[in-house]
Amino acid sequence: MTFGAPAALWLLTVPAVLGLLWAWRVYLRWVDVRVLAERRLLPERERHGVAGALLAWLCLLTASVAVILAVALPRGTATTLARAGVDIVVLQDGSASMHVKDVPGNRWQRSMTWIRALGDALSWQDDRVALAVFAHVATPQIRLTRDPNTLFFFLDHLHARPPFPLEADTTWNTNLEQAVMWGLRILDKDQELHGVSPNARVFVLLSDGEAWSGEVARAIDRARQARVPIFVLGVGTLAGNWLPEVHVPATEEPAPHAISRLNRASLQRIAETASGQYFELDREDDHVIANRIVDAGRRLAPPRETQASVVELYPRFLMVAAGLATAALVFARSRAEAWLQVTLAAVALAVVVRFVG
Repeated sequence: MTFGAPAALWLLTVPAVLGLLWAWRVYLRWVDVRVLAERRLLPERERHGVAGALLAWLCLLTASVAVILAVALPRGTATTLARAGVDIVVLQDGSASMHVKDVPGNRWQRSMTWIRALGDALSWQDDRVALAVFAHVATPQIRLTRDPNTLFFFLDHLHARPPFPLEADTTWNTNLEQAVMWGLRILDKDQELHGVSPNARVFVLLSDGEAWSGEVARAIDRARQARVPIFVLGVGTLAGNWLPEVHVPATEEPAPHAISRLNRASLQRIAETASGQYFELDREDDHVIANRIVDAGRRLAPPRETQASVVELYPRFLMVAAGLATAALVFARSRAEAWLQVTLAAVALAVVVRFVG
C-alpha cells in the first residue's frame, strides 16, 4: 500500500498520544476497581466492564486513525486478468432466397441490421471482425479489422445493394463449403501478415438454410480441424414467402417461382456438428444474441497475462471511520459525552472534505 499524500501521516502522532492517555486511564480504572473490590463486601460478586465508558473513546480514537489514513490517500494494487479478444468472421448468405420478404425488409436487410448490432457488442480494442458473402461462390468483403467505421461503412452500402444480383445464375445456389473456405483463408492471411493472434476465432453464419449445395459435411470438418466453431443464425420464418420473380440470362427462363422457408433443422444440425450454437433472429433481441456470441467466443480464448491496476483505498477507510464513530455514540454514557463526540466527528468530516475533496 502506498500513499498519495504521505505528509498527512504525521497527524497519527495525535491519536498515538491520546491512545497512551487512554491506556493510562484504563489502568487507573483497573486500580480503582481492585481497591473497591477489596473494601466492599457484597453478597454477590460485582461485575465491572473492561473499559467502561472509556470504550466509546477507544472507538473514536480508532475512527480518527482511519480518517487520517484516508486523508493520506492510501492506494493499493489489484491484479486482474486481461480481457480476452475474439476474431469473428461473419459468413453472410447472399443467395436469391435471402431476398424473400418474410421478415422486416427482406432476409438480406434483416441480416445487415443484426450485423450492425454485432458491431455494437464488440469492444473494438482487442476484438476484430471480418465479413464474407457467399452464394454459389464466395467473396470476402472485409478483412479482419478493429476499425468500426470500416464495418459500418460496408453495411450501409451492402444494405441497399447485395453483391450478387438476382439475374446471375450463381445467385440461385448456396455453397457453404465455399464460405467456410474463404473464412479460413481470411484467418490464414491475417496470420501471415500479422502473426499468430491471441484471440479466439469464431465463424458466424447467417442463412435461411435453403438449397444447400457443395459438401456441407466437408466444410464443417475443415472448420473443426482449424478449431473454429460455427455459430449459426437462422434468418426467415417457417411459413416463408415467395421467391422473387426474375429472368436469368443464362437460361432465358424465369427463375423458379416457389415459396422459400427457413430450414431450421439443417441450420441446427450445422451448429451442433460445428461445436457452435444456433440462434434465430426475431426470437431474441438482436443485442442479446450478439452479446451471447461475443461472450461465448471470449471464453474460448486462451488465458491472457495479468494486469496490475491502482485502487484508491480512502473510501474504505472513511467507511470504517463512520462505523466506529457510530459505535462510539452507542457506547456513550451521557448526553454531554455524545454531543462532544458528534462535534469531533463533524470536525473530522471538515478535515476530510478539505484534504480529500
